[in-house]
Amino acid sequence: MEKFDKNYIIGFVLLFLMYGGYMYFYPPTTPEPVAETAVTEQALEASAQAPLTPAQAAFDTAAIKAKFGDFSGAVIGEDKEIVLENKDLLVTLSSKGGAIKRVELKDHKTYDSFINNEESALVLIDENSSKLDLEVQTATGPLNLTDLYFQVNSSDSKSAVFNLTLANGESIEQTYTLADEGFALDYDLNFNGTSRSIQNQPINVKWENKLKKLENDLEENRKAAQINFYETDGDFEDYGLGSTGDIEETAEDNVNWFTFKQKYFTTGLISKNQAFQNLALVLNTPQNDTTVVKDAIVTAQLPMQSANSLKFYFGPNEMKELKDVAPDFHKNLYLGYDIVKPINRFVFVPLFNWLEKFFSNYGFLIIAVVLLIKTTLTPLLYKSYVSSAKMRILAPEIAEIKEKVGDDQVKQQQETMNLYKQVGVSPLSGCVPMLLQMPILMSVFFLFPNMEMFRQKSFLWASDLSTYDAPISWGFDLPVIGNHLSLFVVLMTLSSLAFTYYNNQITPSQPGPIDMKKLSYIFPLVFFFVLNSFPAALSFYYLVSNLVTIAQQLIVRRFVDEDKIRKVLDENKRNYASKPKKKNKFSSYLEKQLQAQEEANRQKAKELKEKKKKR
Repeated sequence: MEKFDKNYIIGFVLLFLMYGGYMYFYPPTTPEPVAETAVTEQALEASAQAPLTPAQAAFDTAAIKAKFGDFSGAVIGEDKEIVLENKDLLVTLSSKGGAIKRVELKDHKTYDSFINNEESALVLIDENSSKLDLEVQTATGPLNLTDLYFQVNSSDSKSAVFNLTLANGESIEQTYTLADEGFALDYDLNFNGTSRSIQNQPINVKWENKLKKLENDLEENRKAAQINFYETDGDFEDYGLGSTGDIEETAEDNVNWFTFKQKYFTTGLISKNQAFQNLALVLNTPQNDTTVVKDAIVTAQLPMQSANSLKFYFGPNEMKELKDVAPDFHKNLYLGYDIVKPINRFVFVPLFNWLEKFFSNYGFLIIAVVLLIKTTLTPLLYKSYVSSAKMRILAPEIAEIKEKVGDDQVKQQQETMNLYKQVGVSPLSGCVPMLLQMPILMSVFFLFPNMEMFRQKSFLWASDLSTYDAPISWGFDLPVIGNHLSLFVVLMTLSSLAFTYYNNQITPSQPGPIDMKKLSYIFPLVFFFVLNSFPAALSFYYLVSNLVTIAQQLIVRRFVDEDKIRKVLDENKRNYASKPKKKNKFSSYLEKQLQAQEEANRQKAKELKEKKKKR
């Protein structure tokens, strides 16, 4: 071990003693505080710290006065909670900012609490997920009303009034009013004689809202989360539907209302006496937080007025609730493409709401809807079946035509069309009734995934008809099919294949390069993968629809006399032979097209033959 030098040790000790003595006899002096105009975090949190010295207190008061001016007396206060309640909502308000602190939907639950049989109600927003700022301009700079403490003037179970009175008699008043039932909360913001302390500049509105995961399938919920707004020129805009990417957009016109719309619930703000200006939105999808669907931010401006009348909506996406909130507010309920929206809005939604009065079991309600729709469409089904019967009767003659002309497709079509003309049969007559039913099938495809009615309603093995039933599931994702198997979708697919098989047996093959009978088996299999993650209510509807259609065809078949139809076709053929030939425009056009095609084929064959000779 190396020894330390004695002189080194002595010198170190002497230096230590000298420094210690200097610090003892000459302590450092505290400099006088320098005047500042900006408010520090220490100043803003003064009320939460230990008692301050007079000098510190004077500094904090000056800093607060510099930032808040006439409103500095409202920076420190007591946070009191006021609860408003009606049949549907429980709203907690805070005297700090006079703001909405929490909104609870009394008769609804999140999916997780429903599955776990918990008593907790659905909290749509709270102070951790939502923050609404209202910023005004003062002589000392921008002022956020949520930073100020208001006095509770009056309150009861349906209304609350918050007031902030300044020393010069000016005041700001916020009034919340809740009806006896419903999901709307009226809000009035009044500035009483504040022209001296608040500048006549627009109010800056900023609402940050972390949209909570309320339903089962996180991915589908993220695709359904969006921001909607309604412009003063009547245009409805929606952003985020079907997307899990990040979005930034701005409104081209002033806006009457905007909403944060989730799969089955909407949070919105409506201005009743003036329009929002310069609205901008941001939608971000958090990658690592599975409790949040999307992070949403809306910023806008409201013209400064002494009285500002607004309305909040916190509720389900149900037509009966949305339609009376504001003009076109019902558009927050997505009803599909424009071609099917009228069917959903004026047929299916009223039909479901009407039948809901008679059926407490929503599986039986779906069955009732199918029976009513199918009964209404029975004439179309009958006409389609009769057309199919005519084609079956003509099948032997069509086969003879094919054998006579060989592989010449154009000639086959010409001769076949000539046969149809003779017997008075249109090949499209069987397709038209089926095509008329397509809007019905498309309508329910868009409607069921957005119907809050089926949310947390059970039927058979499905605990919640608004999401997929998964009696068979596994803990990992497979390509295309995911992590589960929906039994309703399996049964629907089997019924679709059975219907396709039955339909192919009674439908003759049509001439053409593609065998449509074989192709028809592919569609049920494709829909199996498409619908596996869709709501069980939709799969069950299609299952019942398939079964009822098969039963209808079996019944209709008993009322269709094919021998009688054959006699009618033969009679039509004899009458056609004895009558002078008159061609309508469509027949003439079709005949010309076939002749042109035949001539083109002949010319092409001739050219190929000449090329072979030259070789």
